[in-house]
Amino acid sequence: MGNPAKIESLIAPTLEDMGFNIVRIEMMGQEGRILQIMAERKDEEAMTVENCAEISRAISAILEVEDPIAGAFTLEVSSPGLDRPLVSERDFERFSGKVAKIELSRPHEGQKRYKGCLDGIEDGIVKMNVGDDVVKVAFADISRAKLVITDDLLKATKQQGRKAGR
Repeated sequence: MGNPAKIESLIAPTLEDMGFNIVRIEMMGQEGRILQIMAERKDEEAMTVENCAEISRAISAILEVEDPIAGAFTLEVSSPGLDRPLVSERDFERFSGKVAKIELSRPHEGQKRYKGCLDGIEDGIVKMNVGDDVVKVAFADISRAKLVITDDLLKATKQQGRKAGR
């Protein structure tokens, strides 16, 4: 099975040169035979099918030469989508003001799951407005996080698409 960190180190420089950032790399499937690469454009415009195909061609060439995964596997390249995962500290700052769900690796104030409006990150502490409370959790304690599709998120995405189409 392939090591996502090693794969990222092999492909990240090429994708960055092409104008993309890696969002997440996962080996999936029952036997870990699906390599999923989630990427986004550096200019934060919407990903297209052609962008995914371009990334797939570049990654395939690198993986063919470097061979970091023993045996056959399926490569899937996708955009993060509207309910995108939040994986870096930068994501929590970038999507401040948006609704998200987070799951913690250990309970914080007796809870492992929160849903609320992101309020940025400072010194490794994610701030989130949950009802009338402000919850502060360590970024290091977050095991999973993703945006929640809301009317505001849909509206912002439509506006971004209109700007891209100028």
